[in-house]
Amino acid sequence: MSSECPGKTSWPELVGTNGDYAASVIERQNSRVNAVVILDGSPVTADFRCDRVWVRVDKEVEGIVVKTPTIG
Repeated sequence: MSSECPGKTSWPELVGTNGDYAASVIERQNSRVNAVVILDGSPVTADFRCDRVWVRVDKEVEGIVVKTPTIG
């Protein structure tokens, strides 16, 4: 589905970085998206959106990105 969205759609290079930093990089590299930092495992809406990126951070070491942020 992400191929339907314009601009960069995935940021594997941000895994292991600070979530707030990752969100700022994502929004700078694709101005069409809003990056939302959440704890990994938190419930999220299941609808697919080209203007949203979930930035999942670790529960134990809060703030570290644990999964590749992708549009959705």
